[in-house]
Amino acid sequence: MNILCLDQFGELGGAQRCLLDVLPAMAGRGWSVHVAAPGNGQLAERAAALHATVDAIRSWPYSSGRKTLADMARFAFETPRLAGEIRELVRRYDADLIYVNGPRLLPATALAARQGPRVLFHSHSLLGGYTRRLAGRSLSMLRAAMVASSRFVALPLLDYSEDRGIRVVYNGVRRISLPERQRPAAEFNIGVIGRISPEKGQVDFLHAARILHNVAPQCRFLVCGAPLFSNPAAMRYCTELEALAEDLPVEFAGWKENVDEVLATLDLLVVPSTAVDATPRVILEAFAAGVPVIAFASGGIPEIVEHDVTGFLVEHRSPKALALAMLDLLESPRRLREVAERARAKARGEFSLERYQAQMVQAIEAAL
Repeated sequence: MNILCLDQFGELGGAQRCLLDVLPAMAGRGWSVHVAAPGNGQLAERAAALHATVDAIRSWPYSSGRKTLADMARFAFETPRLAGEIRELVRRYDADLIYVNGPRLLPATALAARQGPRVLFHSHSLLGGYTRRLAGRSLSMLRAAMVASSRFVALPLLDYSEDRGIRVVYNGVRRISLPERQRPAAEFNIGVIGRISPEKGQVDFLHAARILHNVAPQCRFLVCGAPLFSNPAAMRYCTELEALAEDLPVEFAGWKENVDEVLATLDLLVVPSTAVDATPRVILEAFAAGVPVIAFASGGIPEIVEHDVTGFLVEHRSPKALALAMLDLLESPRRLREVAERARAKARGEFSLERYQAQMVQAIEAAL
């Protein structure tokens, strides 16, 4: 079987890492895998290392968040041309299935493959407003199979699933073994890891850090990540974060490819995501590494974090509530250890990479 995988970004965000995770499982079934994405970013490099054929498709950068009129005009102009590129890739590789890993490519795929191979759409993030309607119409035209990373992500797409339904497949992560960490006994290291973007909530983290620092000066804070996807707004957000961190013991570590090394430095991972974030992959990586997690109970996070069992949820979204919850955990080291161990056990079963790969293979076979 020939599978053509389409991604709207060439850089490595969470959705792109999920695609890379499933490529070995596709190859293990004896399927020929072909990946097409913009530019020559790390996605292309990694996919080629996993023995996939790689092609570049042209895609313009767009504004983050709410799209401008210029964005919409550019998208309308670009879509027919992109459809032609997809149609040529389908012909070249005699594709049996098109695996669409991002909503931006759905309209072009609908133009290219309405009478062609089957289509599976993997939705990793919440779609709303104009994006949801445009993606939904394309999904209906294609009668595409759908996979969502959480129920939170699946819900807005139900109107377009008709009799096909939507499979929810939670992400999976490999096992992570961290070395025994040596640190000063008085220090407690707290960090956020991920793409620098307002939806990831780093501003709330730094406001909470200032509150916590006033009563627990032994705490040290880490912001690990960088803007992705050619986003000028995220660069301005970085400047705001640096100003907020002034006079605080905060390290800005930039982007780190090896998340294990970063997790190995932390006593607590904070996930202060806003209401639109789905199920951040870094939570499951922290589970696998045995690093306790505290997060706002927003988006799809409560689907993977069970309060006081596998992590800690802060119901009221505010820096003060987050700071008070972190302060409470500072005084409960045994509670932190017990929760981290239960989370590690859950990562090895329910959120294992092997489970994720098996369920994704089943979804692909069902789509055909």
